[in-house]
Amino acid sequence: MEASFDKGDGFIIFLNVLISMRWERIVEYEPVIGLEVHAQLETKSKIFCGCSTAFGEEPNSQTCPVCTGQPGSLPVVNRKAVEFAIKLGLATSCRIAPYSLFARKNYFYPDLPKGYQISMYEYPLAEHGFIEIIASGQKKRIQIIRIHMEEDAGKLKHGETPETEAFSYVDFNRTGVPLVEIVSGPDIRSPEEAGAYLRKLRAILQYLEICTGDMEKGTFRCDANVSVRPKGQKQFGTRTELKNMNSFRHVEKALEYEIKRQVAVLEEGGEVIQETRLWDVNQGMTVSMRGKEEAHDYRYFPDPDLVPLRIGEEWIEKLRQHLPELPDQKKERLIGQYQIPEYDAEILTATKAMANYFEECVHLFPEPKSVSNWMMGDLLRELKRDEREIDQCPVSPKHLAEMLSMVKEGTISGKIAKEVFGEIYRTGKFPAEIVKEKGWVQILDEGEIGKAIEKAMEAHPKQVEDVRKGKEKVFGFLVGEVMKQTQGKANPKLVNELLRKRLKGEG
Repeated sequence: MEASFDKGDGFIIFLNVLISMRWERIVEYEPVIGLEVHAQLETKSKIFCGCSTAFGEEPNSQTCPVCTGQPGSLPVVNRKAVEFAIKLGLATSCRIAPYSLFARKNYFYPDLPKGYQISMYEYPLAEHGFIEIIASGQKKRIQIIRIHMEEDAGKLKHGETPETEAFSYVDFNRTGVPLVEIVSGPDIRSPEEAGAYLRKLRAILQYLEICTGDMEKGTFRCDANVSVRPKGQKQFGTRTELKNMNSFRHVEKALEYEIKRQVAVLEEGGEVIQETRLWDVNQGMTVSMRGKEEAHDYRYFPDPDLVPLRIGEEWIEKLRQHLPELPDQKKERLIGQYQIPEYDAEILTATKAMANYFEECVHLFPEPKSVSNWMMGDLLRELKRDEREIDQCPVSPKHLAEMLSMVKEGTISGKIAKEVFGEIYRTGKFPAEIVKEKGWVQILDEGEIGKAIEKAMEAHPKQVEDVRKGKEKVFGFLVGEVMKQTQGKANPKLVNELLRKRLKGEG
C-alpha cells in the first residue's frame, strides 16, 4: 500500500477506516513538522515596481511592464520592503546578512507571467533566529532557519458560466506584491505547537505593522512539511507538504489528519511517498496533488537585472532602535504594570488589537483583573463563536468600561451584566440605554427584597430548616431562589445580609 493510491474513492474510504482503527498506535510515533509561512508586506507599492498593492481592485488594473515581465523592463528593489523584512529578522532574533542576493526561481504556471519568480535562495536576508511559544503549558523555542524576500504570484479564479462551461481567469494585480517567506526548523512536534507558532508569528508581524496577517485575504499563508517516525528514532521519515490551509484551525486539522494517515500507511507495511497534498475542507482530509519538487527542479540562478543587497550595520541598528514593543515585551509589562496573571497576559497580548483594547478599557475602568475576566470570558467566547477578530467587535472599550462601572456602583447586578453584555454585542447600544429600556436597574429597596425572601422561604421550607440546622451549602440555593424572584435584579450583597437575618429570626 502506498500513499499515492488514494486517488481512488475506494482507497480513501479504506484509508479512513485504517486511520480510525490505528489511532491508538499514534502514541508510538513522533510527528516532525516544519512550517513555511508567506507574509505579504504592507507596502503601498510592489517589490520591484511602482504599481499599487491595494486589495480588491478591478482585476488586472494594477499592473505594468515590470510586474508582468514585458521584454526590456527592469526591476528596482523597494527599499521599504527591505526595511520591513529587516525588522522581522530583528524581531525574531535572526542574524541579518550583510550580503543577500535575488535569484530566479523558474517554473511555469498561468499566474506567473514571467515564467519565473524573483526570490532568494543561497543568500537569504536573515537566518538563525527563533520564536518562543507556549503549548500544553510548556515554553518551547522554535528555530527560524531563514527569512527571505520574494514577489507574489497572480491569482487564479475558477468557475462555471450559467451554461456550465468551465473557465479559469487570472488576475495579475497580486503579481509582484512583496512577500517574506519564514522557514521554521523541523522542531514542531504537534498540531497544537504548529498553531501556537503561527499565532505568535502573526502577532509579531502585526505588532511590527508590516503585515495584516489576514489569512482569508491571503496576506498570511502557510505550507506545512510533516513526517512521522517511531519514537526514539533520530532519522526523519519521508515528508509530505500540505497546502490550501487558510486558517489556524485548518492547519491544525490538516496536520492531525496527515499524521494519522502516515501512521496508518506505515502500520500496514506501506511507504509514505514525498508529495504535495491539499487539505480538502469539505471532506476533512488531505488529498494528493503532485510529486514534491526539489530545489534543483527550479534551476535557481542569480537574477541578472538586480544588484546584490548590501545592508550596513548602521541601517540595522537604526531599525533595531525603533522596533515597537513586541508581544513578549508587552506581556511582561502587563504582568508588572497591572498585576494580572501570566496566563491572562499571554491571551491579552495574542494580537496587538487585543492588547490595545485591554489597555484602553483599563484606562476607562481602572480594575485590570475585572476587565481581563470579562475579555477572556464573555467577550472572547462571542468573538470565537462568530469567528470575528476583536477589531470587529461591536462591544467597544467604552461599552465594557461603562457596564463594569454600573456593576461596581450597584446599578446592575453581575447576573444582569451578562444580559446587558449580550444586548450590547447584538445591538451596539450603550449599557445605560439598554438598562433603562429593559428596566434592569438593580433593586436596592430592602422592603421589596424582603418580600422576595418571604416567597422563597415559603416555597422551600425544608431547605430553610436545613440551613437553620447548620447545612451551610443550602444557603446558596436559597439565595438563588431569591434572585429568581427578583429576576436577577436584587443586589446580591443585600440579599445575603437580609436572608441571614430572616433565617435567624431577626428580620
